[in-house]
Amino acid sequence: MKKDQMLRGRRSVLRIAACLGAAATAGLLVSERAQTPLRSAAPRPVGGPQAAEAPPVNASMYRLQPMTAYTPPRFRRAVPPVRRRPFLRMSGAGRTMVLTFDDGPDPRYTPGILRTLREYDVRAMFFVCGEMAADNRDLLREMADAGHVVGNHTWSHPMIPRLPPSRIREELGRTSELIEETLGAPPLWYRAPFGAWNRHSFEIGAELGMEPLAWTVDSLDWTEPGTRAIVRRVLDGAAPGVVVLSHDAGGNRSQSVAALRAYLPELLGAGYRITVPRR
Repeated sequence: MKKDQMLRGRRSVLRIAACLGAAATAGLLVSERAQTPLRSAAPRPVGGPQAAEAPPVNASMYRLQPMTAYTPPRFRRAVPPVRRRPFLRMSGAGRTMVLTFDDGPDPRYTPGILRTLREYDVRAMFFVCGEMAADNRDLLREMADAGHVVGNHTWSHPMIPRLPPSRIREELGRTSELIEETLGAPPLWYRAPFGAWNRHSFEIGAELGMEPLAWTVDSLDWTEPGTRAIVRRVLDGAAPGVVVLSHDAGGNRSQSVAALRAYLPELLGAGYRITVPRR
């Protein structure tokens, strides 16, 4: 709240006290209710007979502005610890795997991946770049509405260890702000481009409320080795707790889209449950 609003409220209280001839001012307890306008209780006259005989005052003359600047936030998310290395796999999760897609969203390839995931009722993680997400917010919303996890993959996909801390903060912070602005909540996970982490990225990521997630199996789809090669790498690397890295942007990802359609039913048929980590 602005300071001038707070001063006007205090002047109103003083005028009431003068009008009523009060000798003392009663304290007010202001309670905050989420999404509900605050109301101040009608004042009771204090003091002797003079106060009791004072004429009634119109409520509109003394209505107070709520001093919300001094009330605590309704919810403060716990900040995760500063890690020294990213998570590489899920532990103690049984026969489950996590599928992740980096660098998007890209309107040429992301919709095809979302269709396949929807067809098999599977949830995945999308680590998005801010500069891509800014132009494709509808795809961000589609991801979130389908139950997928939207993570932070920096704004412009730089090599993190080459950046000063101020640039790392800008890359991660700007992307988190865009995701929160679009989806109503900030991301809880982030991934360093090229898998290149450093101490500053772990510290800044934790300050922004995010945990670092890497991968167990790299499909190498970014090299465009052919659909069959991508499928073989994913199926050969399948195991409980594995996190698979694929891409839905950053180049021609038609092979990645086709590979998902081939290996996803194979994984499900082998008894794997494709899921996303929870926090």
